[in-house]
Amino acid sequence: MRVLVLAAVMVGIAGAASAGSIGDSAEVEVRTDNGRSLPLYPLAAGYPVRKAYAEAVKGDHYSVVIRNRLNRRIGVVVAVDGRNIISGKKSWLGNNERMYILGPYETGEYNGWRTGADRINRFFFTSAADSYAASFRDRSAMGVIAVAVYPEVRRYEPWSGDSPADVYKGSSAREAAPSARSKAESAGTGYGREEYSPSRVVAFEAEASAVEKIFLKYEWRSTLCRKGIIHCGNDREPRNRMWDGDDGYAPPPGIYSRWQ
Repeated sequence: MRVLVLAAVMVGIAGAASAGSIGDSAEVEVRTDNGRSLPLYPLAAGYPVRKAYAEAVKGDHYSVVIRNRLNRRIGVVVAVDGRNIISGKKSWLGNNERMYILGPYETGEYNGWRTGADRINRFFFTSAADSYAASFRDRSAMGVIAVAVYPEVRRYEPWSGDSPADVYKGSSAREAAPSARSKAESAGTGYGREEYSPSRVVAFEAEASAVEKIFLKYEWRSTLCRKGIIHCGNDREPRNRMWDGDDGYAPPPGIYSRWQ
């Protein structure tokens, strides 16, 4: 039986789904330190994949809150900007990666990169150039919070209901090196202040396939406006080409016209 990691901070039994959460087997929410849930804008995706855009605010520290909706233990592989949040390694959301464990109907709150058995460094929204992933020259999944949900292989041993226990660090996490500012202010997650977060290891055998995968693409509001994900106050009604015409004359062929 593989030895993996136990759930992080347990915060009680999950309540009803909110507008800021997504998922069926596990419900995922991104919550800032001021208690605000990031607004989510779901996209059409085939089950068991769930996708949504999320609106981030630069400088906000945040947590990924995951509620187990199943009556059995699950392991959750969590990757931010493509990096496993426990090991810091590039993640493929596989069942052989470091993962957090949640008991039946329990909730975990994960708010940083694990840097030791009792330490994490906080998540915060920053520019992609200053993100933790960028320090590894890895922009392959920038701005994405990904969660893969693995139920435990069926056993007959009862779940002990152990009290809040945390995780085990899989590999040495390195502090992000300073990086050059990018002109394109895309969003990323930084390596923030250190905080106390005790952990321990548990035995857990994950099923071969994830029962659900959840992907949140977080962006600044200006980017969401530009992409048309949200309708912003400065949006202009599209022109009607058959109504809002030009009073000029027909241009010679091949010359660009703004009304073409």
